[in-house]
Amino acid sequence: MNLQLAVGATALLALVAYALSGGADLGGGIWDLLASGPRKREQRALVEQAIGPIWEANHVWLILVVTVLFTGFPPAFAAISTTLFVPLTVLLVGIVLRGAAFTFRAYDEGGVAVERRWGLIFSMSSVLAPLMLGAIVGALSSGRLRLGPAGEPLGGSMAWLSWFSAATGLLATALFAFLAAVYLTVEARGELLEDFRRRAIAAGVATFLAAATAAGLSWRESPLVFEGLTARAWSLPLHAVTGMAAVGAFWALVTRRFVLARFLAAAQATLIVLGWGASQYPYLLVPDVTLASAAAPPRTLALLLGALGLGALTLIPSLWLLFRVFKRRARVADPHG
Repeated sequence: MNLQLAVGATALLALVAYALSGGADLGGGIWDLLASGPRKREQRALVEQAIGPIWEANHVWLILVVTVLFTGFPPAFAAISTTLFVPLTVLLVGIVLRGAAFTFRAYDEGGVAVERRWGLIFSMSSVLAPLMLGAIVGALSSGRLRLGPAGEPLGGSMAWLSWFSAATGLLATALFAFLAAVYLTVEARGELLEDFRRRAIAAGVATFLAAATAAGLSWRESPLVFEGLTARAWSLPLHAVTGMAAVGAFWALVTRRFVLARFLAAAQATLIVLGWGASQYPYLLVPDVTLASAAAPPRTLALLLGALGLGALTLIPSLWLLFRVFKRRARVADPHG
């Protein structure tokens, strides 16, 4: 068994889980910012109701990614945390501000003005975090973050910033907004459902445009990703399945099959993240850090996998129970779901 690959795949799957859960929460904050029309307050209330019971738990997946990277690939953790210090810091500030503002908006007794102030911090942080997360993903595969013989970063503090990383930041933001809007169509009723159905379709178009832009820029700024997108044996099947999921999600939204749309949107997001991971393999930081060069000793990797397996016996049932208690709600069944 290839322990390095198994641990790396575990981290990638945790990132997928974070995109589908925490990413959708961030997308909810984006729709909080963009709430408009005569049902603006109702739109924000639905977002708050949807993410309120679960948003803290969803961050467990991001914590898991960091823990696996730190334990299983220490040199990669050191390289990433130094070369990407600026966007990582901004990402963490955005996540912390978002959580604090979300809580204070609900419980602060300072009146409408204070509530609006906290709401603005919450929603702006919800935009900032996915922008930084997507930019980090793009920078990891760009080849711009070079390291010296001792692992020291050779570029400046802004070497991560490029047109490609900006495009991947916009892609993550649009994708999370799309997931959130699709998820909310399942929980909304009446006119609110139509509001978020239209938003989901618009966000899906934005996701397609951002993905096309990032793919085009990868030809010049991230050749490894471009090769993965065009020249590997799995490239065409992956694009075909991803495209089918995206088109199917649009069709389900248009025909109001919202439960099916949620499944297909989640599948589309999953395939996008997995495609990035497969394109970048075997690198953790292109072109100087690979899974093999950064891996901890085999015994450490084996113990890490064992600990993750034992932890899953507690984590997964706990999350299932959390979602069952707080997300299962009495509602009229979707006749097309």
